[in-house]
Amino acid sequence: MAHADSSSAPAGAPVNFIHQIIEEDIRTNANGANGQVITRFPPEPNAFLHIGHAKAICLDFGTAVKYGGRCHLRMDDTNPVKEKQEYIDAIKVDVSWLGFEWGDHEYHASDYFPQLYDWAILLIKAGKAYVCDLSPDEVSRTRGTLTTPGTPSPFRGRSVEENLDLFARMKTGEFPNGARTLRAKIDMAAPNLNLRDPVMYRILHAEHPRTGQAWCIYPMYDWAHGQSDWIEGITHSLCDQAYEEHRPLYDWFLDQLIALGAKSPNARYRPKQREFARLNLPYTVLSKRRFLDWVEGGFVRGLDDPRMPTLSGLRRRGYTPEAIRDFCERIGVAKRENVIEYALLEHCLREDLNKRAPRAMAVLHPVKVVIDNYPEGQVEQFDAVNNPEDPAAGKRQVPFSKVLYIEREDFMETPAPKYFRLYPGNEVRLRYAYLVRCTSCVKDSGGNVTEVHCTYDPATRGGNTPDGRKVKATIHWVSALHALDAEVRLYDHLFTKEDPDDVPAPVPAPAPGIPGGDWRQNINPRSLEVIQAKIEPSLAQAKPGDKYQFERLAYFCCDPDTRPGKPVFNRTVALKDTWARIEKKRG
Repeated sequence: MAHADSSSAPAGAPVNFIHQIIEEDIRTNANGANGQVITRFPPEPNAFLHIGHAKAICLDFGTAVKYGGRCHLRMDDTNPVKEKQEYIDAIKVDVSWLGFEWGDHEYHASDYFPQLYDWAILLIKAGKAYVCDLSPDEVSRTRGTLTTPGTPSPFRGRSVEENLDLFARMKTGEFPNGARTLRAKIDMAAPNLNLRDPVMYRILHAEHPRTGQAWCIYPMYDWAHGQSDWIEGITHSLCDQAYEEHRPLYDWFLDQLIALGAKSPNARYRPKQREFARLNLPYTVLSKRRFLDWVEGGFVRGLDDPRMPTLSGLRRRGYTPEAIRDFCERIGVAKRENVIEYALLEHCLREDLNKRAPRAMAVLHPVKVVIDNYPEGQVEQFDAVNNPEDPAAGKRQVPFSKVLYIEREDFMETPAPKYFRLYPGNEVRLRYAYLVRCTSCVKDSGGNVTEVHCTYDPATRGGNTPDGRKVKATIHWVSALHALDAEVRLYDHLFTKEDPDDVPAPVPAPAPGIPGGDWRQNINPRSLEVIQAKIEPSLAQAKPGDKYQFERLAYFCCDPDTRPGKPVFNRTVALKDTWARIEKKRG
């Protein structure tokens, strides 16, 4: 597990443009940090982390590891209305699961509320901040546009004494929510709208997960972010591209405080903010607000639903931290946003599972096979390889009997061209067992095949062909006498379109209960199919989180819904590697 305090970098770790900036800073001692590299991962504890956060986590913690520094885990808990202890706990689980640890360096923005308040008073005394009575809507309307300057607040000229008095009364809870804010006094005509007297504090009478009711004014992210970095001694504050326009404000706050003689308790240098492109994937939206819409609308079963791009959802589906780290390394760190093909993420997972997942046989859509010339009551055990990619994984025994289950698609009464599996008169190899030849089939009144009859060749035990005859197909099976029943959940993309918000115009009549013109029209009605399957008896020992390759089918993960005698498996990823074919064509 990579530790944030590790003093050695991973062998061959790539150098991206962020690392080039850091290396130049180290060479020139640009911010006076004397070669130190201290980063931070600052999630808001108002939802579960998603795959986009994984990219940031890998960059923040990985950069610290690469340069022998450390990475802090800091909860940006500045909005008690949306924050929950549940989310704080889930964030820590996700970061640790990805393979990174923060040691003693877990912090919360709420740790710094007293210091942030004192520094806000310092800015008020210097005439750099004022209490404003405009409502949020009025503040927005008077901010101006990219081509027109904003309108100064009528409260911008309040005296220092009045501002200090009002701010103190805001803190003691005298005013209701939204009645007043504290704003920085910068420039209402600044080309960058973030510098047009941004709000620093708002009134929120709400219970905070950590500070309780000690505070009723809470700092805005732009005020808390940079100052928290400075307090902790962060050298490089790595943010996604959305914060590039906020960087001048990040620097303005630090410049003012330093000029006014403020001191960081942990650093004599100032942090630098640098931005990178966020991750975008097709067939989903990486939006915490949208996640709640999906859950509340009943389109998924919860924030850890395997169709969700949350890390808890990916983990439940069967994704491994190794695969996600590999994916984040392969996509690299770019300056401009783009959409990464989903096939690459699946390729990374498939490569990892191929090396570690034991094999097993399962029949998802069973049809019964009777071997007419096999002795009644006889049971044999055949050796089956657990993982051909891992010799140390050894072998297991699978039972074989007169009646088996095979996949329905492995039999056709009238075969299509180039169909080499079971059909009357054709011979196939049963994986690890015998060669069997189809003789007939039985149908129900609706014409559906209910039973396939075969004969076997005892001389072909283990699938061998002593006489050298060629057999073009090998199929998997499960002994009907020993098969276990299992619920199998077949997951697909939650949306039918790469861009879930791509709604055609004019908008067609939506499905009943679905509003026209929004993403609900693109919900995939087949994103989950639940079936009852037959599995080999060794899978009775499967525990939630265990991963397997069901031979010839896909990779599967045992779901937490599993109970004794009632296993549940989620399809994780298909065996078919689309990305490998894409890369082959490119090559």
